[in-house]
Amino acid sequence: MNKVILMGRLTRDPEVRYSQGDNSMAIARYTLAVDRRFRRGNDGEQSADFIGCVAFGKSAEFAEKYFRQGLKVIVTGRIQTGSYTNKEGQKVYTTDVVVEDQEFAESKSVSDANAGSFRQAAPSPSPAPAADAGDGFMNIPDGIDEELPFN
Repeated sequence: MNKVILMGRLTRDPEVRYSQGDNSMAIARYTLAVDRRFRRGNDGEQSADFIGCVAFGKSAEFAEKYFRQGLKVIVTGRIQTGSYTNKEGQKVYTTDVVVEDQEFAESKSVSDANAGSFRQAAPSPSPAPAADAGDGFMNIPDGIDEELPFN
């Protein structure tokens, strides 16, 4: 089984091209910076892997329209390896994730706060709704309606 699930931030806007021919198709390439679970060395510096992703068709068009540098996304797909010979005659090996599904991993308001640079400090979290001790459900503060994905 070849299945990959990644969550990371786009290092730059997706690069989108269209195949040639009668049935032209969008092809989007982007790189995700995926934080490693453990910190590197004694200094505790966070390290990341930079993973190339390629999306085709409607997924590529979606990425072109909505994905921007710094956006946190979740991608599922499969690993595909390949090789080619570059201009200097050297064989270059490639590894990409072929995207099967992609979705946003944070709200639009948090994403807008992170726009431009994903290495900046994380925005201060919005206050957590207080739990109502009486019935076990939490109270949703007023004005949060525009952040909910449904109404």
